[in-house]
Amino acid sequence: MPRRTDSAIGRAAVERASGKDPDRDTLGTAVRYLLQELADRAPGRSVEVRVPPFGAVQCIEGTSHRRGTPPAVIEMDAQTWIALGMGTMTWADAMTRGQARASGERADLSPWLPLIAD
Repeated sequence: MPRRTDSAIGRAAVERASGKDPDRDTLGTAVRYLLQELADRAPGRSVEVRVPPFGAVQCIEGTSHRRGTPPAVIEMDAQTWIALGMGTMTWADAMTRGQARASGERADLSPWLPLIAD
C-alpha cells in the first residue's frame, strides 16, 4: 500500500504551493496529496491521472487494466493540478486552454473537482 500524506500536511502544502514560486518539495507534497484525495473520492482503475514528475494515480470506476496504458489518461503540470484541486480553475477551462490533456472514456474529472473547498 502506498504511503499516505497526512491531511493537515497535505492541505498546508496545497496552500503554500498555490502561492508564488513554491519549492519543489512543497509542490510534490501538494500534488501527491491532491492525487490521493482524488483516488479516495473516485475509486477505480479506468483513468490514470498523471502529474509529472510528481505522481500518478488510477481512479474512476469502469474498465480496469492491469498492465500498459489504461483506457483513459489525463496529464497536466503541477500548477494546473493544484488550481483544479483548489477550485481556482475549472476542468472546462483547463481543457479549453490546453493546460490538461485527456484521452479515452471517462477522462473527465469535473464531477470530482474541486478536491479542497475553501
